[in-house]
Amino acid sequence: MPKLDLKRQLRTLYDAPREPVLVEVPAMNFLMVDGTGDPNGPEYQAAVEALYGLSYALKFMIKKAGGPDYGVLPLEGLWWADDLSDFVKGERSAWKWTAMIMQPEPVTDELVARAREDLGRKKDLPALPATRFERFEEGLSVQVMHVGPYADEGPVIERLHRFAQDRGYRLRGRHHEIYLGDPRKAAPDKLRTILRQPVGQ
Repeated sequence: MPKLDLKRQLRTLYDAPREPVLVEVPAMNFLMVDGTGDPNGPEYQAAVEALYGLSYALKFMIKKAGGPDYGVLPLEGLWWADDLSDFVKGERSAWKWTAMIMQPEPVTDELVARAREDLGRKKDLPALPATRFERFEEGLSVQVMHVGPYADEGPVIERLHRFAQDRGYRLRGRHHEIYLGDPRKAAPDKLRTILRQPVGQ
């Protein structure tokens, strides 16, 4: 069976120009973990480990059963705060987040439950019980590619919001980031992150 090239099929969603653009984001399935606090803290790191562990377990389970092979999609995150000023000021302890990885159509609730159980017997992943499988749709959104350290995203986010507002759209939903680079391997100035914001009329 040919390998699914998900990044190619979803190119407009998993690539972006350096200038803001409008995109239509359909409903897709994700593994998700919710949390609060600094993304450099242990809770977030545990969530990321559980998401990648479960995503790869599902990939190999599907391939072993004769289903399609595919590459695991990148880590994504939704970010917000009860007090928006905490988000703007960088008060990371008050940040709330949903870490997530998109899953292709062969993945089902039943497969997720089986893979979670199998993985839990093999590895100690504290956030594994908190993972959930959910369909998520953003609809009309604006997005842009940010190249550089995560700490330098502020002006790019402002430019993204201004792009939407100048065209008569209101911001809705949660700030969305898609991490195309690995901060453990890439230099901070080479990191590529898609910044996305759902919008409405």
